[in-house]
Amino acid sequence: MTQYDALLKPLTIKRLTIRNRILSTGHAPGYARDGRVTDRYIRYQEEKAKGGVGLTQFGGATATSVENSIDYGQLHGGDDSIIGDYRRMAEAIHRHGAACMVQIRHGGRRERWDIANWLPAFAPSAAREPVHRSFPIEMDEHDLRRVRDDYARAAWRAKEGGLDGVEVSFANQTLLDQFWSPDVNRRTDAYGGSLENRMRFGFEVLEAARKLVGDDFVLGIRMSGDEMIKQGLGPDDCIAIARAYAKSGLIDFINIMAAQGRDYRSNALSYIGMDAPLAPYLHLASAIKAEVDLPIFHATRLADVATAARAIADGHIDMAGMTRALIADPHLGVKLREGRVDDIRQCVGVVYCIDRVVHGKDALCIQNPATGRERTIPHEIAPASARRRVVVIGAGPAGLEAARVSAARGHAVVVFEREARTGGQIMIAARAGWRESLSGIQRWLDSQVRKLGVDLRLGREAKAADVLAEAPDVVIVATGGRPNKGAFAGADLTLTTWDVLEGRAAPAENILVFDDNGAEQGPSVAEYLAERGAQVEVVTPERQLMAEVGMVNFAPFLRRLYGKGVIISPDLALVSVARDGNKLVAVLRNEYTQDEEERVVDQVVAEHGTLPNDDLYRALKPHSVNLGELDMRALVEGRPQAVRHNPEGRFQLFRVGDAWTSRNIHAAIYDSLRLCKDF
Repeated sequence: MTQYDALLKPLTIKRLTIRNRILSTGHAPGYARDGRVTDRYIRYQEEKAKGGVGLTQFGGATATSVENSIDYGQLHGGDDSIIGDYRRMAEAIHRHGAACMVQIRHGGRRERWDIANWLPAFAPSAAREPVHRSFPIEMDEHDLRRVRDDYARAAWRAKEGGLDGVEVSFANQTLLDQFWSPDVNRRTDAYGGSLENRMRFGFEVLEAARKLVGDDFVLGIRMSGDEMIKQGLGPDDCIAIARAYAKSGLIDFINIMAAQGRDYRSNALSYIGMDAPLAPYLHLASAIKAEVDLPIFHATRLADVATAARAIADGHIDMAGMTRALIADPHLGVKLREGRVDDIRQCVGVVYCIDRVVHGKDALCIQNPATGRERTIPHEIAPASARRRVVVIGAGPAGLEAARVSAARGHAVVVFEREARTGGQIMIAARAGWRESLSGIQRWLDSQVRKLGVDLRLGREAKAADVLAEAPDVVIVATGGRPNKGAFAGADLTLTTWDVLEGRAAPAENILVFDDNGAEQGPSVAEYLAERGAQVEVVTPERQLMAEVGMVNFAPFLRRLYGKGVIISPDLALVSVARDGNKLVAVLRNEYTQDEEERVVDQVVAEHGTLPNDDLYRALKPHSVNLGELDMRALVEGRPQAVRHNPEGRFQLFRVGDAWTSRNIHAAIYDSLRLCKDF
C-alpha cells in the first residue's frame, strides 16, 4: 500500500471502466484548425494516453450550433463531418488503454458575432458579457428548440465517433448555466424566475441527448459549485441543482469547478494559478458528493499526485482533474505507477498555458516545451549512438535543461555556474511573494541533472581557458542576461528590478517603477515594494500595464496592486531622471500628446528586459567548428546541427536562453531541448 493507491484504482461508470482516477478535463489547447481535429491535436492527447492517464476529455467547449464562434481554437461538433475526427482521436487514445470523452457547449452570450458565420450571440436574456463584449439576442422558443436539438445531435456524433462519453458544459457561464444563473437569466416565461424554471432548459437538452445516445452511453455534466458573485448562484443553489439533475437519471457523473466566466475577475477565479493554495475549491466538490449518488469529478490546482490521491482517498471526489499537471508532464500516470514520483515534473501554476489560449495562441507549458510539439520534440530523451563531452556554462533554466537533455542522451556533461546555486533568474523572480512556486521549475531541473550524474560546478565562473581545458565536443553558453534599464538620460541614477528583489537596495518611501517590458517583472516588483510600505506608481508606455500578461495572471496582479494603493499610469514613457537634492526628478512623456510631466520621488526602478551576457560566447567563437552559427531551419524542423565553417575548430558552439536575447522561461528551456536532443 502507498499513499497513491487511491489514484491508481479503477472506476467503473455503466459499462465504462476507467483504469485509474487521473483525469484530463475538457479544455481547448488551440490545436484545432477551423473547428477540426488536427494531427497535432491527436498527438497531444495520445501522449497523455501513452503516459498513463485514465480518462482524457478533449475538445473543451466543443461548439454545438452554427452561431458558435470557436474563437479559442475549439472543435465544431455541429455537423456530421466531425464524426471521422472523433474516430481518429478515439483510436489513438484507446490504443494506449485510456478512455476519452468530448465536452460540448453552446457559448450563449460568451460568443463573438464577428467571427466564423457572423451571427448574433444568443442567450437567455439580452445581458452583455464584458469579456466577449457581444450584445446577445434573447432566445425565442424556436431558438430553444433548435439549440436543444443541436446539443442532442452533438452528443450523438460523439457516440458515432467511438468516444466513451460526453460531458455537457453547464460551467463558466456558457448557455446552459446562463439559464441557471439569476445574474443572467431575466426571463419571465417558463424558463425564468424560480430555480425550477431556470433549470428547465438544461433538463430538456439532456432529455433530448439521452434519447439519441441511449441509456448505456456515458453522459455527464460540468458545473460550478459556487459562482462567487453576489447576484449569482451560491453553494446551496449549486447543491440543489446537482441534486435535481442527479435524481433525474439523465446523467452519469458531475464534474465540479468554481466561479464562472462573466468577466476578467471571474475567469481568473475559475482558472486559478499560483496565487492560490493547492485544491482551493475541493470543499465545493466534496459538499456536492455528500448530496448525490453519482461519481464526482473535480479539477482546479490538483497540481501534484499527493494532493490528488488524498482528495480521492478521503472521499471528497472520485476522479482527480489534473489537466495542467498533465500538460507539465503527460507521463505522470506511468511514472506514478512505476514508483518514479520524483521524476514527475510538477505544474507550478504559472498558467502560461491558459493565458496563451485566451489570447488566441496555442497552449504551451512554461517548463515543458515538448507538450503540443510531439511531432518534433520528444518527452522521453533517447540515448545517442556515441558518447560526447558537453560543457554548459550557466545553470539557469536554459543551462539546466541543456545539461539534463545532454546527460539523458548519455553524454558526459560539465556545468559551470558562477553563483553558489542553480536557477538563474527564476530564483530572482520567485522572491516576489506569491510567485515563489516558480522555484519548482529549478528544483525539478536541479534534481534531474544531479540524478543523471552531471558534473555540477557551482560557484565557479568559467573563463575561455576553463572551457578549452575540458576538451569539449559541444559547448552550450547559457550565461543568461543582465538587467537592461532602457534608453533614457540619467539611467545610472535608477535601480533595476533585480536590485530590489535581491536586496541590494532597501525600499524608499516614494518610488516610481518604469515598466517598459510588459511582462510580470515590473508589476511583481511594484507589489513587492508596496508590501514593504512604499508609495508606488508604476508607469508604462503601453496603453495598459502588463501588455504581455494573460488574463489569468493580470487579474490577480491588478487585484493586489490596487489593494495596496499602487498607482498605475499607462501611456507614459520615461524620458530622463535627474537628481534634485536628496530626491530624483523623473520626466515622463505622454506617448500620444507628447506632453511632458514630472514626478519627484525617492527612487526610480526601471525594467526593460535583459541584455545578453555573451562575452564568453564571443571569446569561444574562433575556437568552434561552426563559429557560433546556428542552422535555424534545422532547429525549427527538429534536425541535428551540421554547420562546419572552421576546419581548425575543436567543438560546436551554441548559445541559448537570455544569452541569445531577452525572452522568457519557456523560450530558454525550448532552446536547449530542441538543440540538445540531437547531440
